[in-house]
Amino acid sequence: MSEIAEIFGSVEIRIEKLLKKLNSLENDLAQHKEELNKAETIINNQKSEIDALKKECESLKMANSLLGSEENKRDTKLKINSLIREIDYCIAQLSD
Repeated sequence: MSEIAEIFGSVEIRIEKLLKKLNSLENDLAQHKEELNKAETIINNQKSEIDALKKECESLKMANSLLGSEENKRDTKLKINSLIREIDYCIAQLSD
């Protein structure tokens, strides 16, 4: 009978250790999820900032080309022609 009691005692101790380990792992998981959410927020903010900077860069390139620098003259002419074609297309669509 004492052997059975020892076995049950041993099983109880092992179960308690497993429960402690489970709680510890659940806490670690919660911390990692929180860190992941923070990292995702940072990444999204940085993506938004990158997009804004790209738009600003494009605007600055356009402004620079409109100022008449020699190296950007061709790009400016192409952009203006493209805009004129778009306007003509819109007018044609409105006329129909």
